[in-house]
Amino acid sequence: MTLTRYEPWSLLSQLQKELERNFEAVQNDSSAVTAEWAPAVDIKEEESRYVLQADLPGVKPEDIDITMENGVLTIKGERDTEARTEKEGYKRVERTHGTFYRRFTLPDTVDAEGISASSKDGVLELVIPKKAAVQPKKITVSGS
Repeated sequence: MTLTRYEPWSLLSQLQKELERNFEAVQNDSSAVTAEWAPAVDIKEEESRYVLQADLPGVKPEDIDITMENGVLTIKGERDTEARTEKEGYKRVERTHGTFYRRFTLPDTVDAEGISASSKDGVLELVIPKKAAVQPKKITVSGS
């Protein structure tokens, strides 16, 4: 008969080590993105396209990075902070500054190559066209 030692805390210890390892991996990954604020976004579906509008007041178009990869649309960028001192008379500052990051999973029906973006009056607008619907092909049967 073989004796097996029972350690009731071994599973918790394993879990703690795994969490610590994952946390260290995220901290050491310079590509990990954290957001200081998230812009409000409206998404509208039309017959032939989706229209996404994001409120980005104070963000220059050149500070916005938009990518599409594996069906995921990513919008990230940064709004510069203004240096403020108490001498200027500010009692409260509610406008958020810093980096932002939003991701959206798009359906397979979108045409990723046709996505266009424009910015006007602090609103980013993305037009995401849908793929043309595939029409069934009619096959005629010829007689002999």
